[in-house]
Amino acid sequence: MGGTKKVSPAKQEKTQGAKESKKSRKDKGEGGPSKAEITVVVNEQQVMKYIQGAKVVTIHDLARQAGVKISAANAFLREAVKKGTVKRVGGYSGHYLYQASSS
Repeated sequence: MGGTKKVSPAKQEKTQGAKESKKSRKDKGEGGPSKAEITVVVNEQQVMKYIQGAKVVTIHDLARQAGVKISAANAFLREAVKKGTVKRVGGYSGHYLYQASSS
């Protein structure tokens, strides 16, 4: 009742050859495109003007206004906090609120 079907010797050679060729392509490292480093520039004057005009700013708000990804907006705000131009005033668990420094 059932069982596997016998494969002819010619068919066996074809399938073995296909398996070997697939392995050799992986070993050579050929394939997908190489990764490139991408940098995003945030217009500091435009962003600071937006931050000073708003009561508080979130990372998502800033990313939307500046037209950049959230990670770029987050990096900008972290650097601004280190410089002292922006201060963190509230929020929790990564969803912080930022405000322009009064000094």
